[in-house]
Amino acid sequence: MLAVMTGLYPIIYFLIDRKFGLLSTKSNEVLEQVIWNTAFYIHIVFGGTALLIGWIQFSEKLRKAYLKLHRNLGKLYVSSVLLSSIGGIYMGFFATGGIAASIGFISLGVLWFYVTAAAFITIKKKKVKEHQTLMIYSYALCFAAVTLRIWLPLLTLLLGDFNTAYPITAWVCWVPNLIFAYFLINNIYKPNLTNNPLSS
Repeated sequence: MLAVMTGLYPIIYFLIDRKFGLLSTKSNEVLEQVIWNTAFYIHIVFGGTALLIGWIQFSEKLRKAYLKLHRNLGKLYVSSVLLSSIGGIYMGFFATGGIAASIGFISLGVLWFYVTAAAFITIKKKKVKEHQTLMIYSYALCFAAVTLRIWLPLLTLLLGDFNTAYPITAWVCWVPNLIFAYFLINNIYKPNLTNNPLSS
């Protein structure tokens, strides 16, 4: 539910005045940059797409019943992630909150790009277990879009200052997700990872 809600959230930027949310923290100088705006819309549109379809890929029943659909959605997911992560990496250099926030978001973008590209390469080589593991990490990083919107208001309330909370959020929106994915893989998914039916 959270993935769907957050995945659809970018639609708002096309319907009403842009000066809200993330954009309300940006200077007019940044908002007037063509490259930044291009990166922003690529990031939110394709990031939202990845978030919307990524969770569907973990359904074993759907995967077995509709293998072709799984593969097509997988290609769309990978393409969306690669585009969104590149946009996010560029935007990271202009992140609100200074160098700490920039490094946090750039690191997120680089890791998201890397594990997703690696997941695509492994499935092309028929290494299904590795593919499944990397895709769990990929969606954990994708889900940072959701956890950011949970952490930011909580930290802003606790610390009493948005500018203090935002650089911290740039890290806690994704690092705990990776830790959770690691324990999920090693304690729940790993015993059940299989070479079927994707290896056909």
